[in-house]
Amino acid sequence: MTTIASGTDTLTRDALTVLQPGFTGTTAPDWLLRRLGEGLASVGLFGRNIAGPGQLAALTAQLRAERDDVLVAVDEEGGDVTRLEARTGSSFPGNHALGAVDDVELTRQVAAELGRRLAACGVNFDWAPSADVNSDPANPVIGVRSFGADPDLVARHTAAYVQGLQSAGVAACTKHFPGHGDTAVDSHFALPRIDVPASVLTDRELAPFRAAIAAGTRAVMSAHILVLALDPDRPATLSRPILTDLLRGELGYDGLIVTDGMEMRAIADTYGIEHGSVLALAAGADAICVGGGLADDATVRRLRDALVAAVRSGELPEERLADAAERVRRLARWTATGAAPAAAAPGGEVGLRAARRALTVTGAASFTPLTEPPYVAAFTPVANIAVGDETPWGVAAELGHLLPGTQTGNFAASPGADGDGDGRADGERAGHAALAAAGPRRVVAVVRDEHRHPWMAAALDILLAARPDTIVVEMGVPQAAPRGALHLATHGAARVCGRAAAEVIAGV
Repeated sequence: MTTIASGTDTLTRDALTVLQPGFTGTTAPDWLLRRLGEGLASVGLFGRNIAGPGQLAALTAQLRAERDDVLVAVDEEGGDVTRLEARTGSSFPGNHALGAVDDVELTRQVAAELGRRLAACGVNFDWAPSADVNSDPANPVIGVRSFGADPDLVARHTAAYVQGLQSAGVAACTKHFPGHGDTAVDSHFALPRIDVPASVLTDRELAPFRAAIAAGTRAVMSAHILVLALDPDRPATLSRPILTDLLRGELGYDGLIVTDGMEMRAIADTYGIEHGSVLALAAGADAICVGGGLADDATVRRLRDALVAAVRSGELPEERLADAAERVRRLARWTATGAAPAAAAPGGEVGLRAARRALTVTGAASFTPLTEPPYVAAFTPVANIAVGDETPWGVAAELGHLLPGTQTGNFAASPGADGDGDGRADGERAGHAALAAAGPRRVVAVVRDEHRHPWMAAALDILLAARPDTIVVEMGVPQAAPRGALHLATHGAARVCGRAAAEVIAGV
């Protein structure tokens, strides 16, 4: 175990221990290394910190040279939310694709292979899986990150994912407790409210978390959502009735409780990250995740000092802070024991195999695969922050490998009052623009959550009226009715999902 600098008092050390900050750059800054020597026990990585496996391994080795049991966390769900492959697209389909296949052994294999790759790069803590039941089809932030809308399906795949990931020695962090699936608001921007009876929450939202706990999940992440039946006053992250009474007490969970990013506006705009962090720990959280948008030493100092001041003022019991810090160290000890190096999943690329199995194909009986390069019209929605806009998606690149000469264009709505420009006129303009750009080429139209974006539906109306042989690829949640000469629902926009669709289109 690394020896902490003797000049750091216990209270200050514990306050640093419960923080999970991020940073900028692909090497560790001096301030971060210094804080590790003073008691910081966790570091969060994002796409901005990762250039490739070799660089990531060097970065984690740099961190461990300062503290050998440091928790190195990453938001790597596979599918749409990838940090390991943020610049290329994921080699693994996301949860919704795995749920569509509904083979728990396949889910376990995918998670184990993802964990193996993380462990090989020195990452030992994954803020995954998402155990949210996507019961609201209009959900703007969960969607394909969920295994599905059926609680039993989500529960069994959440358990399999936890087991697979942790078999590689990587701690799973099941999220977003008590369930973010029944929301039409993104907590990155505002505070969502869930107003359903407690009995519905028990049967629907909590079922996957019970399964994760039974499977031994080492961590659970709280959601910044107001669940009126459980606590009408404070969001889950700051709620003692939810984190302590429900999660610890009723569900019997004894592992680490991590907050979602405290810089998210659901907390930052209502309580502030400093006071919010104090309230979260008092409510029962053990680790404060911060760093998605705030990643500097000043933030760490402010949070450390806020926690110390809260203990000295009596707002935060010292024993609660000490208990939280010990839970962080307990998880660090578990990861430091190390798992035996895992072998790659049998049968080739498990992610691609899963993506192929996840495809839902409509119209294949009358479809003749393309032999000439098509025009790919990608109708692009505003990306949610969890996914980000740096990760490429679609089928154009993969079709280009199979049908060289494939051309593509991106079409979007004008930003509207809701930030997405839902007007039919926008869609009609996009549809006509795509037709003009395609010329005589066969059109492949790629959409993402058509059911949430009326302008996309309008664009497809234009395309299909003029070119009924248009192929439609739906890369979001397939709620809209299939249409087109061929309709492919990939259940996600990972690179391998695009590959699987391209193979069908090209007849490979």
